[in-house]
Amino acid sequence: MNDAQAIDYAKAALAAWDVPACTPRLIKNRENAVFEVTGPDGTRAALRLHRPGYQTDAAIRSELVWSLGLAQATMAVPCPLQTRDGDVITQVPDARRVASLVTWSEGEPLGEGGVPFTWAPDRQAQLYHALGAELALLHRISDTLSLPDWFERPRLDIDGLLGEVPLWGRFWENAALTQGEMALLQEARSRLQGELQALSGDADFGLIHADALRENVFVQGDSVSLIDFDDGVYGFRLYDPGVAMSQNWDLPNAAELAAALCEGYGLDAKSAALVPVFTVIRALASCGWCMPRYAPNDPALITYSNRAVKIAERYLDGKPIYGA
Repeated sequence: MNDAQAIDYAKAALAAWDVPACTPRLIKNRENAVFEVTGPDGTRAALRLHRPGYQTDAAIRSELVWSLGLAQATMAVPCPLQTRDGDVITQVPDARRVASLVTWSEGEPLGEGGVPFTWAPDRQAQLYHALGAELALLHRISDTLSLPDWFERPRLDIDGLLGEVPLWGRFWENAALTQGEMALLQEARSRLQGELQALSGDADFGLIHADALRENVFVQGDSVSLIDFDDGVYGFRLYDPGVAMSQNWDLPNAAELAAALCEGYGLDAKSAALVPVFTVIRALASCGWCMPRYAPNDPALITYSNRAVKIAERYLDGKPIYGA
């Protein structure tokens, strides 16, 4: 779907909501196409055209019900806006896409993957401390919500992360890997399975954001908030801070950022020591995620696979995961 098509589909989707006439402003056209639009009350809102086949209609409705529950518990998250028919999604004519409309999130992104932070190191640490606290709040509130019987989100349990058919793909079969690198990722996968099996009986498991990357963390003053719950799942709670560190693992101040994140969350030393394990798992998962999205010779595919190999080597060699 090119940008011009996306804008046409966005205009068609808005007919389902009681909104003023406006020209949707395309923010990104990637997994989902996201637009800034005018909402029913005349304020800014975000319209999403969801990627076909990624989530079922029930799973998208579930994400929005979850977000509504979090917002009603005073958490700053995008809140769904109902259509004229009282639904939270609509089918977009001719687009094979589902659309949803949510309240606008104020602030600026924490950063962008692969791009150096604009914040000073002390400010980075302060913001990751705030992010840890926000993730802990998300997990606590999610456990208190009364969700409908039809609530549906994927599971990132041991099989979903490291099984024969992981949720994000068989990462060890990435076309950019050599045979030796494939074997290396298989070795890491086997060892990680053992770690999670040893952990699973004591692990905190429940609804998680699962994509707390810099782009999905918005900064306002000293506070942060989360956007884009599209990848939200039932999973290991430690996966969320592990994901948050997956863009930072090789920075010179990575250990300091991880310490701030874990302190903000309130993790004890034993749990904090496991966060790097989940950063490794996320790097492997991303190596699978990119496979259907890029051609075998695409630089992005090579970047994801190289990162997975480097972090797996550190893990298997028993070296610290975080740091340059």
